Amino acid sequence: MDPFGWDHNAYYQRLLLRAVPMGARRVLDVGCGAGSMTARLARRATHVDAIDCSPEMIEFARERTPANVRCVLADVLEYPLPDAGYDAVVSMTALHHLPLETALTRLARAVRPGGVLAAVALPRTDLPRELPVELLGAVSHLTLGLGFAALRRLTGRDWYRAEDTHDRMPILDPSLTTAQVRSTAAAVLPGSEVRRLAHWRYLLRWRRPQLS
Repeated sequence: MDPFGWDHNAYYQRLLLRAVPMGARRVLDVGCGAGSMTARLARRATHVDAIDCSPEMIEFARERTPANVRCVLADVLEYPLPDAGYDAVVSMTALHHLPLETALTRLARAVRPGGVLAAVALPRTDLPRELPVELLGAVSHLTLGLGFAALRRLTGRDWYRAEDTHDRMPILDPSLTTAQVRSTAAAVLPGSEVRRLAHWRYLLRWRRPQLS
């Protein structure tokens, strides 16, 4: 790996972790991959269900997650999710692998009233509309990479170093721009927020209304 490279997914995990309150009873991690974020979620929630359709990734996740995590090898669009069963449903770079409207409808149904759905995923490049954020991302990627590399040498900590499993994760080029994601989310999840992030990601957040 490039010594100045760093893992954008690891960097943005904190956005999803903030969406999950400490002491949450039950959380769903959609597209858990090798389980790095799942393990962190397990420190915030009583129980975490982690689902992924890759047998290899699920095996990695089972090896690194604690006893309050249940790792499930399945397609989230077919697996029987409990209605209103989760305090939070989160997903890191998996949503762009799924048909968006279908996935949002299904995942929203699994969120309890007052609970949250939060996802970070990849958008399709949208030029010239998003040229400023693309330029910012390119410059800050290098700047932060240099800083993180220096911190690794000084502290011996990982500082967003890519995991050994990084290059083995399934990859799919996104088909929707941030604007298209925002439009779909607004139709399916009124009140949702979709925000473009600097480093080639967007953040989607939605809180299910409380029952009246």
